[in-house]
Parts: sequence; structure tokens; C-alpha cells
Amino acid sequence: MAPDLLLGIDIGNTVVKAVLFDLAGRQVARHGVDGTTLKPAPGMVERPVEELWANARAAILGCLEKAAVVPDRIAAIGLAGHGNGLYLLDRAGEPLLGIQSLDSRAADLAAELDRAVGTDLHRICGQRPWPSQTPTLLAWVKAHLPEVYARAGTLCFSKDVIGWHLTGQRASEVSDMSGAGLLRLPEAEYDAGLLSLYGLSDAMPLLPRLCQPTEVVGHVTPTAATATGLRAGTPVVAGYFDVVASALGSGAIGTGTASIVLGSWSINQVFANAPARDPDVFMVAAFGPGRFANMDNSATSAANLEWYVRTLIEREGHTGDAFAEVNALVGKAAIASDDPMFHPFLYGGRQGAHQRGGFYGLAGWHDEGHLLRALYEGVAFEHRRHVEVLTGTGTRIGQVFLSGGGTRSPHWPQMMADVLGLPIRLGNAEETGALGGAIAAAIGTGLHADEETAVAAMTTQRALLSPDPDRKALHDRRFAVWQRMTRAMEPFWADLADLGRP
Repeated sequence: MAPDLLLGIDIGNTVVKAVLFDLAGRQVARHGVDGTTLKPAPGMVERPVEELWANARAAILGCLEKAAVVPDRIAAIGLAGHGNGLYLLDRAGEPLLGIQSLDSRAADLAAELDRAVGTDLHRICGQRPWPSQTPTLLAWVKAHLPEVYARAGTLCFSKDVIGWHLTGQRASEVSDMSGAGLLRLPEAEYDAGLLSLYGLSDAMPLLPRLCQPTEVVGHVTPTAATATGLRAGTPVVAGYFDVVASALGSGAIGTGTASIVLGSWSINQVFANAPARDPDVFMVAAFGPGRFANMDNSATSAANLEWYVRTLIEREGHTGDAFAEVNALVGKAAIASDDPMFHPFLYGGRQGAHQRGGFYGLAGWHDEGHLLRALYEGVAFEHRRHVEVLTGTGTRIGQVFLSGGGTRSPHWPQMMADVLGLPIRLGNAEETGALGGAIAAAIGTGLHADEETAVAAMTTQRALLSPDPDRKALHDRRFAVWQRMTRAMEPFWADLADLGRP
């Protein structure tokens, strides 16, 4: 039998997922493995790098077992993974350090770099320094952990660690590298002068071979085959920065198409044929010649709900589906124009790592459902603020595709349509990041010619949500108040940050 399946591996900040698809993009089987998050000090969010491969092995084995297929049926493997943060291997390829993209330890350094060279950096890479940005974290490691920096052999992204273990090849690709501010744009190439601005003129040897996302970086080695149950020799394609992967997996493609990811991060991107040059736009990711995703993003989306669930619901022997309970509570809470509000800044905000989360306007008649709906709305408001940054540069949005774990909620997607005032398309794929990896694998092995044909053949839509006029009007009024409250909180957040400094 000719190979008729594709394997997508999606490495998030917490979960590693292996998902098997047929050539039409239909999910055959999925297995995910939760990872360990370490918080050794305030502002620090790490993970054991060695656990990435252990969890990927378990995910692949579990997926193949659930699918009950022989590995010869897998035509290729494509990767997707969260961007930024910092993953270092030593010179022997052994794990050295893993920092997640929710980390804020480098906030002060990012501010210093921004003041000194932010404009010069933006001119080259389309991005200014920010706390979880890969080169800013690497500069922090160089300054504060010199013994770790001296042992470093390769700078990776989360998915590249898995690619290394599968193929024995140290490689990355342009979407992750550009999304981290490590490439000169629009050429999407390494640049020694760019590294020098970060204070990393000696770091060029750490950068791996640079590939296109749809390029085959290697093949499954016999050792990896034994560990995972895969067929030795199976092609492994570089894959995408997960925000681009999720966009493609949701069906988004083409200039002027917007993809919003309701995931750990608030991802808001519009595809274009040229990189944005507006200093207000957070970042640009190149994912092929003449293919760019202009983005305004922050760690302010569903990570807030995950914190709420893990901290306040799943405690002291809790059983049951916590997220189902959350959605039931949201659905039961009565709606009023003066309901509580929420700032989704538990991990800082786009306008500063000093921003903090908080509930406001609580009264004695409010219950947990009101708190949770305020959280949902606050996340949606920050997505709207990001989208308005993009449209404020003259970007015209033709259509919006929504993806991410938050789309599993029966309430959140419609709220997003109401808050944004835009129709929203929902794809059928639940695992859009992994499907994006599978799309890269299909292109890289010649099953499809390019992203347009692959997305058309491998994605379908399940819903088109239109804004409710009455809810839109309500959210418009509340958004205006929420923005004023955000501005009013700035002095308090600044004072609180000062209190936290030694």
C-alpha cells in the first residue's frame, strides 16, 4: 500500500501532541502528553528540555497505537511548535536549558535594549526587543548564566529539539527564526550585524542550518525509529512556527486573510506579501518567499483561563472536566452592562511586562460565572486591541479564521465575533497546529505544490459566526471603559513593579 497518512507533531508550552491525518486532512488519531512547567523564581517559566523528547516519544507511540496502523503508511512527518522562549543544546547535542515563551526574567534587559537599539533592530528584523524574545533571553543568559552560555552548542526552538532527535540534524526554519527577531527581512537570512545589536556578536555559531518550512530536514534514524515505532527513513519536514501552522490548519491563506489564535498566547496575524514596517506592529514572520504574517501578539489569551482552572478549580482532589464546568458557569450567568471586568495580564501585557491581571467592579450579587465571563471578555478585548493595531496601519482584513483551544468553548468564539464586530470562520480541525505541520509535510514531499493547494485540499470549515448586533453594541461600550481602565491602571502597575525590585 502506498503511504496515505501524514503525522503532525505540535509542541506547545505545556502539551506535546502527535496527530495522524489522512491526505485530505481528516484526523485519524491523536495522543497528547502533558509536560512539566518549572517556576524557579518569579517571572521565570522553564521546562526540562529532556522531557520534550520523552513526551514526543510517548505521544507518537500512543498515536500509532490508537490508530492501529503500520508505520509504513506514514508518508512524512511535519513539525509545529511554540515560538520564542529559548532552547539550548550543548555541543554534544545534549539538553542544556529550556525557557518557555511565558517567561519575563529579561524584562529589564529588553527595556534597556529597546532604549539603546530598538529602532535599529526593528529596521532590520521588524521587531523590537521584548522579554520572552529568543535573542533577548540569550543575551540574558550570556550576562547572568555565563557558564551555561559557554557550554551552548545550538540554539533551537521547541519543534527543532524534536527534529534533532528524529533525524540527528540540527536545523531550524525561517518562520520561527524571523518570528524571534533573528533574521534580516524581507530576505529572511541570518545577519551578523543584527546579532551584534543584541550584544550577541559571538553567537553566530549557535544558529543551526536555516531551511524553508516545507523543506525536508532529514529522515527518521534507526535509533529514533526504535524509540517511537516510526519507520526508519521517513522524511521529516521542518514545519512552522505554531501560529503560522495554526493559521494554515484553520484554513487561512492569502493576502488580507486574518488568523486569530485563541490559545495560550493572543495571536493576531494578517497574511501579506511584504513585511509590515510600522513600529506599532509586534512582529513579522516570514514563511516562504513573498509570504509574511504581520502580527500583534501577547501572552494574554487562554493562558489566563488555564491559570484559573489549574489554580482555583483543579485543587484538593477535584474530579471531572474542569473546562466543561467553566463553560457551564459562563452559560448560566446573567448578563448586565455593568458586569465585572478583567485584565488578562497574568503574564504581563504587550504594552509592558509590568502589567498585571485583575478583576474589577465586583459586587455581592456576582458569582463565579460572572468572574469567568469577565475573563473571557477581557481576553477578547485584548485580541480586539491587537487587531486594531494591525488595521490602524492601513491593513485591510478580508476574512477572519479563529483557531486554538479556546474554540472548543461553546461561548468564546461567538463572543470573539461580537467583540471584534467581524464574521469568524471556524475550521473543522481541532488540532490546527498539528494539521499545519502535516500541510508542511505534504508540500515538502510533493503531495501538494504550495500552501494554497494544500490548504484547499486539507481543510474544511464547520461554522461561520456573525456578530450579534445587540451584543456587539454592549461590548463596544464596555471596551471603551475597559481601555480607559487600562490606562488608569498604568501608574499602579508601575508602582507595583518598583516595589518588586531589590
